[in-house]
Amino acid sequence: MILSLIAAAAHIRFESLGLNPTIFTIGWFSLKWYSIAYIAGILIGWWYLARLLKVPGAPMAQRHADDLIFYATLGIILGGRIGYVLFYAPEMLAHPLRIVRLWDGGMSFHGGVIGTSLGLLWFARKHGLNWLRVHDFVACVVPFGLFFGRLANFVNGELWGRPSNVAWAIIFPRTGDDVARHPSQLYEAGLEGIALFALLWFAFWRTRARYDPGKLTGLFLLGYGVARFIVEFFREPDQQLAGFARATGLHMGQWLCVPMILGGAYLIVTANGRRRRVEAIGGSESVA
Repeated sequence: MILSLIAAAAHIRFESLGLNPTIFTIGWFSLKWYSIAYIAGILIGWWYLARLLKVPGAPMAQRHADDLIFYATLGIILGGRIGYVLFYAPEMLAHPLRIVRLWDGGMSFHGGVIGTSLGLLWFARKHGLNWLRVHDFVACVVPFGLFFGRLANFVNGELWGRPSNVAWAIIFPRTGDDVARHPSQLYEAGLEGIALFALLWFAFWRTRARYDPGKLTGLFLLGYGVARFIVEFFREPDQQLAGFARATGLHMGQWLCVPMILGGAYLIVTANGRRRRVEAIGGSESVA
């Protein structure tokens, strides 16, 4: 008992960081960092997408990107929430009103990917664009949202990691104990946000991957899948799925990453076969 208290005192307590999920409250209205994370991810992603569309042979023009925000946002919200209910909290199906309470439970990234992809398919078909190349360009901006989202998870003191004695382990108050844990939210912010962005940045600007339909999308799926699969080993499984993790040996998030990894590898390997002369949508140049 004494040794455990000494170990706990040696680690960082979350309260000492001075973080608050709520930025300010005025009457009934509260502005939370989680909301800012979504808004920042969308706005910065839109700004970066505008830069990407300036290259010769871009699959859409700026006017398309402005319209794309609506489809992507709709896909993120609907797909993320429906995915959370189906993958992590199917008991909500018996209480439909809980589904629309976005603050109850959370969002699923894997569901958000599916929802966004469906939104992009709808968008591309409406405008007569190459849906796979549209996905390639959008894939390059997603790490912004992932980075800010994981930082928001950390500020909220949620989705914490497994018990650990590493020097940077943190005692999260919402766990209900004094056990120091991996700040797995920050691991995910680094891998899914910074590292994945760097990989896609290099592939886009330093290679000709943007002209191989599906290659950048494949890199995103493979990169995210591997990063999330690794981090899940340091992350505590969702309480309602702890039994599932023990029974299968892997977390739900890891199982959902398997098809992403396989699909990403397939898109990368087959990308060269889909390459053809690329005609610009937003300009007059074409790229062989």
